This record gives sequence, C-alpha cells and structure tokens, in this order.
Amino acid sequence: MVGMQHDELVIPVRILNWINGRDQAAEGGETFPKVDPSSGKVLCKVTRSRAADVLAAVRSARQAYQGWRALTPVARGDLLRAIATRLHEQRERFAELVASETGKSRKDARGEVGAAIEMGFFVAGEGRRFYGRTTTSAIPNKTAVTIRQPLGVAGLIVAANTPLANIAWKVFPALVCGNTAVLKAAEDTPVTAWSFARLASELGLPPGVLNVIHGFGEEAGAPLVACSDVDVISFTGSCEVGRHIGQVAGGRLAKVCLELGGKNPLIVCDDADLPRAVEAAVLSAFSNAGQRCASGSRIIVFDSVFDDFRAQLLARVARLKVGTSDDDDYGPVINADQLTGMLGAIERARTRGLKVLAGGQRLTDDTHARGYYLSPTVIEVAGQDDEIAGTEFFGPITSLHRVGGFDEAVKVANCSPFGLTASVWTRNVHRAMEFLSRIESGVAVVNGATYGSEPHMPFGGLKQSGNGAREAGTEALDVYSDWKTVYINHDPAAT
Repeated sequence: MVGMQHDELVIPVRILNWINGRDQAAEGGETFPKVDPSSGKVLCKVTRSRAADVLAAVRSARQAYQGWRALTPVARGDLLRAIATRLHEQRERFAELVASETGKSRKDARGEVGAAIEMGFFVAGEGRRFYGRTTTSAIPNKTAVTIRQPLGVAGLIVAANTPLANIAWKVFPALVCGNTAVLKAAEDTPVTAWSFARLASELGLPPGVLNVIHGFGEEAGAPLVACSDVDVISFTGSCEVGRHIGQVAGGRLAKVCLELGGKNPLIVCDDADLPRAVEAAVLSAFSNAGQRCASGSRIIVFDSVFDDFRAQLLARVARLKVGTSDDDDYGPVINADQLTGMLGAIERARTRGLKVLAGGQRLTDDTHARGYYLSPTVIEVAGQDDEIAGTEFFGPITSLHRVGGFDEAVKVANCSPFGLTASVWTRNVHRAMEFLSRIESGVAVVNGATYGSEPHMPFGGLKQSGNGAREAGTEALDVYSDWKTVYINHDPAAT
C-alpha cells in the first residue's frame, strides 16, 4: 500500500477496517484524519465506520466462531505464541508504529511492545493449562468436574495510551478462550491495531477470528456494545463511557469487563527514602505523559517531611525533558482536545487560589509549538473536594497533599471515587502491612511506583475504577470464558 514516509516508516495513506481477513472500506466511504500529536501533522486517513460496518464485522466473527472454538485450547495457544514470536521478531517495526502514532519516544515504545509480547507468551501458555477443577461427589460412582467454555463473539474497545499493550491484554485472552473478536481500535492509534491484525492473519489466524473496526465511539463503539450478537464487551476508558456501556450491554445481559479510571495515591511517610520516593513519584506522575490509568496523580506526604520532599520533587521535575527522543522523559498528550481540557482545569485551579508549583502551560517554543505538549505540572491542594484532587486528567498533572500522619494519609488516599492502584513509601514493615490491609485499591505497592503491572498478575480496581473484572493473569480467562459443571456417572458393574 502506498504511504507517506515518517521517520523511515511507511504509514499507509489510508487505514481500512480489517474484516474477514481483508481490508474493507466503510460502507459510506467516510474517513477522518489521524494526527501525529508530536507535530500536529496528518499521518493518514482512517476509515470512519458506522453501524453497518460494525455489523459486518460481527457477522464475520460469528461465522468464524464455530471453527475457531472447535480447536483445542492448546492449538489456539500455539497460534497465539506464533503471533507473539513474530511480534518479537518485528519489535523495532512495531515500536516505530507506536511511536509514530502516540508521539512517545522509541525507547518507551519498545517497552510497550515488549509488554505486549510478554502478554502473548503468557496467554499462549494458558492454552496448555486452561484451568478447570476436579472435585468430589457425595454420590458413589459419580465424578464432578468444571471446565471452561467460550462465550461467542467478544467486542473489545481499547484506549490509545499504550495501544499495542492494550490490544494484547484483550485480544490474546479472548482468542485463547475460543471466542472470536471485533476490536474497536482507538481513533488516535488506528495504525497499530490494523498492523497487528494483518500480522496475525499472515501467521494463519483464520479469517473472521479477529476483526478490526475504526471510528468514533458514538458511531462505531456504540453499535458494537448494543449488538445482540456480541456476547462479551471488554472496555478500557473513562467512567462516563463505562457506565453507559454497563447499562446498554447489561440491559441485554451480556458479560461486561470495565477497566476504568484512577486517581492513584502515592503516600510518602516520615521514614521514607526520600530521593527514591521522589523518583518513584515523578515516574508515576509523568512517564508516558501521565497517560496511564495507574498514574500517580495524588502524592500524599507526611507534614514532617513535606517541605523537604516538595523541594526535592520540584527540583527533579525541573530537570524533566519533554519531547520524542530517547533522551526525553515524556512526549505529547494524544490529541488537541485532551490538551485543551487539561489547560482549562489548571486555569480553574489558579482561579480558585490553588498553588501551581510547577508547569501548567502548553509548551510553545519552536520545538514543541505544533504538538500537544504540556509542561510537567504539580499543584498543591489543601482539601479533597477540589476538581484537581478528584478528577482523572490523563496527562502530566499531579497534586501534592500535606497530611499529619499515617491515619490521615490512608484516609486521604481512600477519599476518592476511584480505587485502582496505590503506593506507600516506608521502611516500617508494620506500617506497610497496615497500608496493604486498609488501602481501598485493586493493586497496592510498597516502596514502588503506582504503575508496573506484570502479565501473570491480575489488574483492575474497586469503586469507579471498574466493575470487579480483572485483566491479565489467569483471572483474565474468567472474563472471556464461562464455567460448565460436568457430572459423570459410571457403573462399576459394567466393567
């Protein structure tokens, strides 16, 4: 396909849907521009799907379902392992794709590709295990077991912050369980999704097993959620959209997995190793331009070390470099609307009298002016009711909170509508264990960053951070399969 040259990578001039193993334009022929957030330039045109296109993808997945589910989990896992292996072989190419779409550095993009590969290898191994259970029966000559069974067609809706890793977290477990899938790509990262589907097809994934549609949420995502032929919906994104998906899909009793927002606390105690805690706080808040659901967006510090920590934090933030090179710490936010929303929130904070200790501006020098770059922003917050303390901005903004001691720190940390991840910095093992017991989060970390999930560990949150489902780990199989209880009666006299 003819394309434009972008940092030695050929980007197709037009990204099409991938349905039934081939490229397919939208029925209405519509497209929208994909913009490089680092430069503001149009990278390519992308198919703008509507309900008819979504239904075509679902039909393709439904037609492929019986053949795919008939394969053993081992056979499905072997094919997924081949896909992960090819991703490993082409990791530099995919890193360039991710970097080109997101504006992040090649170094950060390589890390994301590596995470996707590891997820593929882990899930492929689950095809060998595919845990069921053998137990006992109260009745003689009766065997009781449980086995997994696929659900049908999986509707997968991903976010743009780590596009390849997000795809891997959903596609690999959905397919190993025997489902076929329709992946609704993030409109800001269509090239990565399209390239992944093509690679899978080249390695022998049957047509229709994985379909990719492009478009906007209300035009392409909504019909996918509402379609009665879609048996499970897995969504990563905002709470507002997640609530709507829960209502619509739940109304037809479809299974739903929601991985939503976070306003994740990082507590710094009076006995913390402050330099290391500062580094963890900076990485949690600003890596990937703060575009993580596990971003450390609330830093809660004991009063006795607050001034020292704040000085060290601001000195470290002042050294952060913003740009797309491997020497930079983070790149642009994903689109203009995201940047505009964050600038508005910062200005409202200033109006309310909050202290903007660092950053708060769009970068407008010659290097950054055409991209969507926000300076690393630290805002000191006195109460917990402020917008800055309670709203997920999904950008390089963090709030700094002063507390009197441990009990108040845990109270402030839990005073949030979210409960995704949390971290504490302390040398006291008793304090650490108390934190792990009392913190209201799906992931808790001692002396580390608020992010950093591993493929064999479940990930998900409490409260408005999700609906109780978990992604990654063996627990991901529970999202994409259902249990079948089996009783086998036998007659010893017949032997």
